[in-house]
Amino acid sequence: MNKYVDGAALTIAIIGALNWGLIGLFRFDLVAFLFGDMSWLSRIVYVLVGLCGLYLVTFYMRLSDSKSNG
Repeated sequence: MNKYVDGAALTIAIIGALNWGLIGLFRFDLVAFLFGDMSWLSRIVYVLVGLCGLYLVTFYMRLSDSKSNG
């Protein structure tokens, strides 16, 4: 189960990172383009990306645990 949550969180975070790359390079917000500028759906996508980013912080804790065990 945790493996699937990790994979989903990583996928959503990568989508968010690609969107930020597009914003930085071309001033093009793909999420706003697809779902509307700050529509309820685009806000949900932004919140999911943020939550996944926070969840992925736990990867650092797991990295330090695996280094101490191995």
